[in-house]
Amino acid sequence: MQLDPQKDTELRQKVNRETGRLPWSELMRHFASGNVVWIADEMDLVEVAVRIAHDDKASVGQWMAAGQIAKVSDRQAQEWLETDASLWACVVSPFILVQQQKKPH
Repeated sequence: MQLDPQKDTELRQKVNRETGRLPWSELMRHFASGNVVWIADEMDLVEVAVRIAHDDKASVGQWMAAGQIAKVSDRQAQEWLETDASLWACVVSPFILVQQQKKPH
């Protein structure tokens, strides 16, 4: 997949500006709708968001197969609720991507 570098840079900056920490309790209704996607800590949250926004099916499929991204499980949701977790989050409509530790880019 060939990305336009200028648009990719703009999107990366936009996603980075719109990424922030949120308590899990504020994300639960989105989880109930099936729209919250977990991103492994070793992944770059902004990079994943850009790839999803560009519909990069090859990368997303690879990450899913490797267990690096997945829909939030009931077990994760319960654990985050019990620990009052605060997660890094960004929106790539219709999904909200969440990560426990944001990695610098």
